Amino acid sequence: MGLFDDMKRFLETQLDDFMSKNPHLQIQVMEEQLQQQESDTVNLLLDLRQQEKQIQSEVLTTAQEIKSWHERVGKAEAAGKQDLATAAQERVDSLLRQGNQLWGKMQGVKDRTAQGTKLLEDIKLRRQELALKAAEVQAATSSNAAWQAPATPLGDQKTRLDASDPLDAQFLRWEAEEELSSMRKNAGK
Repeated sequence: MGLFDDMKRFLETQLDDFMSKNPHLQIQVMEEQLQQQESDTVNLLLDLRQQEKQIQSEVLTTAQEIKSWHERVGKAEAAGKQDLATAAQERVDSLLRQGNQLWGKMQGVKDRTAQGTKLLEDIKLRRQELALKAAEVQAATSSNAAWQAPATPLGDQKTRLDASDPLDAQFLRWEAEEELSSMRKNAGK
């Protein structure tokens, strides 16, 4: 078991080291996690709102039953049928307890909905903060790349592409297109 634990710690350390050296990947992972949390929270809120509507419907149905049985209590008492009046009153009392339980359940769902709404707002705020951080990292990466990259004329770069192997040339073109696309996106913001 110790070998697996050591290997797990080693891999976690390597992953942490890799992520710290590649902050843009770390930000991407965090963004994906926040997107998943947001999606889960939205689904939870939809479910809670559906539950709230269902419970409200049950509360209204229970209230109508209470009214109906309360009227029956009055009719039975007026007719001198005390045994029916007592049984009807017991039914009213039972329905009142049921109504109180439903009301409490509805309040619990409303509280959870409020908490979910707050969580969703927090997630959206964290995503905005993460977007700002991503822009900062992108700007820092771009400025570091410009600082470290030797200034070569475009012709030299083309010659380098032609002289290298085809796979390398294909990757260099793709990477250049990706960087250009990223720069266009950042310029559009």
